[in-house]
Amino acid sequence: MASTLALQVHSARLWDSLMDLAQIGATPKGGVRRLALTALDRQARDLVCSWFRDAGLSLRIDQIGNVFARREGTDPSLAAVATGSHIDTQPSGGKFDGNYGVLAGLEVVRCLNDAAISTKRAIEICIWTNEEGSRFTPVMMGSGVWAGAFSLQHALEARDSAGIRVADALREIAYEGSIPCGPSAQYPSYYAYFEAHIEQGPVLEDAKIPIGEVIGALGQRWFDLRIQGMDAHAGPTPMHLRQDALLAAAHIVQEVNTIALKHSPYGRGTVGSLRVEPNSRNVIPGLVNCTVDFRHPELAGLIDMEANLRRFAAQLAAQKRLTIDIEKVTEFAPCQFSSLCLDAIKTSIKDLGLSSMQIVSGAGHDAVYVARKSPSAMIFIPCKDGISHNEIEDALPEHIEAGANVLLNAMFQLAQH
Repeated sequence: MASTLALQVHSARLWDSLMDLAQIGATPKGGVRRLALTALDRQARDLVCSWFRDAGLSLRIDQIGNVFARREGTDPSLAAVATGSHIDTQPSGGKFDGNYGVLAGLEVVRCLNDAAISTKRAIEICIWTNEEGSRFTPVMMGSGVWAGAFSLQHALEARDSAGIRVADALREIAYEGSIPCGPSAQYPSYYAYFEAHIEQGPVLEDAKIPIGEVIGALGQRWFDLRIQGMDAHAGPTPMHLRQDALLAAAHIVQEVNTIALKHSPYGRGTVGSLRVEPNSRNVIPGLVNCTVDFRHPELAGLIDMEANLRRFAAQLAAQKRLTIDIEKVTEFAPCQFSSLCLDAIKTSIKDLGLSSMQIVSGAGHDAVYVARKSPSAMIFIPCKDGISHNEIEDALPEHIEAGANVLLNAMFQLAQH
C-alpha cells in the first residue's frame, strides 16, 4: 500500500477543472453568476457529472437534486468516507466558493485512480443543492433536507421571486431524482465527511498560513424587524413630534454593532437590509423593514445577543413612540466538528509538512448540516483579501493544491479504517 506521503494531487488538472467550470455563468468581471436550479446550473451539473463518470464513479440523485458520486470500496458493507460542497453561486459570485470543495473531491478520486489504489471504504463526492439560498430559501437546502433539518416537502414548495417552485425548477433542469433523501440502509450515514473551502474571510491570509483546521462553525440567529412609526411631511412636522421609523432603525443598526463588539472576538452582528417606506425625499419615513444577523460560537452567547436586541428595541419603541416587531426567521445552533475528522486533518497536515491554525467558520456551510448525521470537519484555504460572494473572489494555485492534498490524505487515512 502506498503511504499518504506518496499521494499528491495533480495541481494543474484541479486548477484547469475549476477554470473550465467557471466558464458556465462567467461574468465580465471574472466571477460567476450561476443560480441554483437554472439552466446554467444544469449545464454545470452536467459537466461535473460527466467528469464523475469519466473517473469511473456511479451516480445517484435524490429527490431534492443532491448528486452523490461513488467510488466503491473493497468492503461495500462499510459506511463511506465523503466530501463535497456546492456549485450554485451568488448573483455576483466567484469561481471558488463551493466549486473548490466539489472539484477537490474529484481530484482525490482521480489521484487514487492514477495510483491504482483501492480503499477499504467507498469514497463519495456530494453536490448539495441550493447551498447559497440566493434564489430559493432556506439556505443550504439540499444538505438540510438530507440531514432532516427541514422536510423535503417544505423545500420543494419554496418559491423564487418569480413564483417558481423548487419542485418545478428541479423537473425543468432534469435533476429531480427518485432516491429518498437522507441516510438509508443501503447508503448509511457517512463514516466521515470532509469539506474543503476557501475561508471567505481574511484570517488565514493575514496570518500567512495556508491551511485552516476548522473546528466548528458559528451559530446563527436571523431576525426580521418591522419598525412602524408615522409618515409625515418633512417641513411642517417639528423634530420633537416626529415618529421617525428610519431614525429608530439607525439606533438599531448602531446597537447591533455594539452587541457584537461586547461578544468579541467571535461575536458577529450585521444589519444587511433596510427597506424604507414611503421612501420619499420630503416625507418622514413611517415604516422600516430591516434584518439582523447575529453569530456566535456558543449558544449562551447567541441567547444573550438576542435578549439584548429585544430589550433595546422595547426601550427604543417606548422612547420614540412607535412599534418594533421582531420575528426570528432562521436559527442554526453552533456546530462543533468531529475529533475523528480533525485528527485525520491534523495528521495529514503534519505528513505534508504544512503550517496550519485552528479556525472557526463564520459562515454556514453544508458540513454544518451533514455534521448532524455524520462525523464532519472542514479544511479552509486563504482567499485573496478575504473577499468572497464577489466576482473578484480569488485564491492562489498553491493554496488550492495544499488544501486538496490535505483532503486527499485525510480521506485516504479514514477510508482504510
